[in-house]
Amino acid sequence: MQTLIFNGSPRKNGDTTSLLTLLTEGLSGEVLRVDAYDGLIKPCIDCRYCWEQPGCAIQDRMQEVYRFLETCDNVVIASPVYFSELTGPLLSVLSRLQALYCARAFRGETLFGQDKRGLCILVGGGDGSLSKAEGTAKTLLRQMGTRDLLPLIAFHDTNRRTAAKDLVLQQQLFAAAEALSTPR
Repeated sequence: MQTLIFNGSPRKNGDTTSLLTLLTEGLSGEVLRVDAYDGLIKPCIDCRYCWEQPGCAIQDRMQEVYRFLETCDNVVIASPVYFSELTGPLLSVLSRLQALYCARAFRGETLFGQDKRGLCILVGGGDGSLSKAEGTAKTLLRQMGTRDLLPLIAFHDTNRRTAAKDLVLQQQLFAAAEALSTPR
């Protein structure tokens, strides 16, 4: 099994990262983790290269992500929620999925031989809603070929409690890791 994880958190020891640690401990197989704040993937510049050519004109770590995405079984998006949305750097990284959209929409290509499983993990502490961030994450997961979405894992109380210490959340993460590690 291969799992691609997008981490939208800037905090190396924050709630989102600690939840991803719990998840990855239970995953079997290869894991490729992309940290949006490490700056190794630039945002889409709308150069329109991908309208007519395969891939993306920007040569950076996203090339590795595209290759891994072709064969991986699972895709996870994990993010803190800022003002009811995924973090800006995560959205910038995932703007590069435009190359996948253009392959289908403009060049008529079929991508990904198999449907992938998807998972969204959202963490927040404010008084906003998680529904907008969840909707955005689901749209992005669909662009990456996920059709089998596991239930949302969400914790919306980080202003008062540590997410990784929540026993119900731990059980949800372990169940998700088991589901993502089970061959179809």
